[in-house]
Amino acid sequence: MNRFQHVLAVVVLTVASAGIAAASPAQASVSAEAACPAASKAEAKRSKAGKVDEPARGSGAIKGLVVGYIPTGFKYGSVNVRKGNGITEYGYSWRDDRNDVDLNHRELRVRIVCWSDAHKLSQLKKLPVTLGAFTGDVKTEKIGGRRVVTKQGDGALGHGQYVGWVEREGTVITLMASQPLVPDLDKIVKGIHLS
Repeated sequence: MNRFQHVLAVVVLTVASAGIAAASPAQASVSAEAACPAASKAEAKRSKAGKVDEPARGSGAIKGLVVGYIPTGFKYGSVNVRKGNGITEYGYSWRDDRNDVDLNHRELRVRIVCWSDAHKLSQLKKLPVTLGAFTGDVKTEKIGGRRVVTKQGDGALGHGQYVGWVEREGTVITLMASQPLVPDLDKIVKGIHLS
């Protein structure tokens, strides 16, 4: 190989590796976004229309997420999809037929929040959601074998326990269990995983 061919080979390799390096962050971003389960257009339409399932769906109600333990006693269910503030929310609510102000009301809400800034548990205090933010008296504890942040339900959240964690980079899972379901939180949290 003469000197010209050698220099040309070095230049080609340098340009090629710069192209690969430049492509990597974009590919990583696409991979992170693709890794967070999102609602289909049909599910988004159901949410917007306020469609109610009777009976409620089972453990695969949220595509891409398995809710392995769902307590009994639910009659209705509905899918919930929201977009805004740089996030996408996709979840499902299981509930009985009692009024939500009744302290015996049974409701379980589980959602995935796709938020590219989610890397560690402490960031959940800045989760940019309209409903169910981790503000105020937030605690870190271990539930169902996971490190989670918790907060007592109040106001729009209803009565019970609100729980959240970063399942993996860019993917947050939250749940709200009404007061009668709080004793089952270990089983509920332990049974939730991405599919």
